[in-house]
Amino acid sequence: MTNEAAKDFTGVSDTPAHLKFDEAALAAYMRAHVPDFAGPLSVHKFKGGQSNPTYLITTPAKKYVLRRKPPGKLLPSAHAVEREYKVMTALGAQGFPVPKTYALCEDANVIGTAFFIMDYVEGRIFWDARLPEVEKQARAPLFHALIDTLADLHMIDYEAAGLGDYGKPGNYFERQIARWSKQYEAAETEAIDEMNNLITWLPGAIPAEDATSVVHGDFRFDNAIMHPAEPKTLAILDWELSTLGHPLADFTYFLMVWHMPRSVRGGLMGVDLAAEGIPTLEAAAERYSARTGRDAVGHIDFCLAYNMFRLASIIQGVYARALQGNASSPKAMEMGAQVRPLAAMAWGFAQKAGA
Repeated sequence: MTNEAAKDFTGVSDTPAHLKFDEAALAAYMRAHVPDFAGPLSVHKFKGGQSNPTYLITTPAKKYVLRRKPPGKLLPSAHAVEREYKVMTALGAQGFPVPKTYALCEDANVIGTAFFIMDYVEGRIFWDARLPEVEKQARAPLFHALIDTLADLHMIDYEAAGLGDYGKPGNYFERQIARWSKQYEAAETEAIDEMNNLITWLPGAIPAEDATSVVHGDFRFDNAIMHPAEPKTLAILDWELSTLGHPLADFTYFLMVWHMPRSVRGGLMGVDLAAEGIPTLEAAAERYSARTGRDAVGHIDFCLAYNMFRLASIIQGVYARALQGNASSPKAMEMGAQVRPLAAMAWGFAQKAGA
């Protein structure tokens, strides 16, 4: 995403009518459940495109963030703010950089849906992975800080942190490949040889050494708050997709930005990395491997093939659903057009990995 486009997602705005709630009821709840809370409070909604509406709560002494389920009928497992609260609270107790959590309210009578309250963290959010707003020499240290943060997440003993039941341990790649193969086949709208090749090849190419850690699921610069002046991660946000999974799947999802065009989250494809002061993908993998003692470098081609296959499957599903609703939707057509090039790129990595 370019910085221009990011303006639509940053900052706060007045809360739209359908997402307003009883602010007096919230103030009463916070007085009872948030230590040292003192009103009055004011509420603004963050513009960001999260599926869980997120609000800035301002009081004379302090700012908080409230994250809630959206109103209306929801899929049973979607918008699970309870899971986000659980993982952030557990990781915070382990010293991992997340906003401090204060309270989870599962009583829908307070503001209409379940919600939780956490700290507002002041810092920088980068929407473009080229980091155009910082000096060239400051870019690599920011990348290093973010890679180290993800490595540290994957080194946390999830059992000791109280997250042993946060997902299914083991066979993550196997389960994900089976799931997305099935989803893709159900949504297929044209024969794409590379996708069929990947569905056949991926299950037999999974790295032998299985591993389980907490995985974030959507780890990238715009889900991180960096220190205002130093190359330091202050808080990782948006834990909606987190679970127990294979750490290399999580890490190489982050690495995809090196192969994405600028139009996709300010991707680094075609960027002269040395001229911009940005580490290479290989250097990023080496840094992660050194910090975790886990070989990311040897499995990088398989992992990138897997992540791009998964993304192509997800996009194919969105495209197929859009076609059922409105075959002439230009957005759906654009979406569908991404599947073939992604599949080709994924198969390219599979071939590098020995397919």
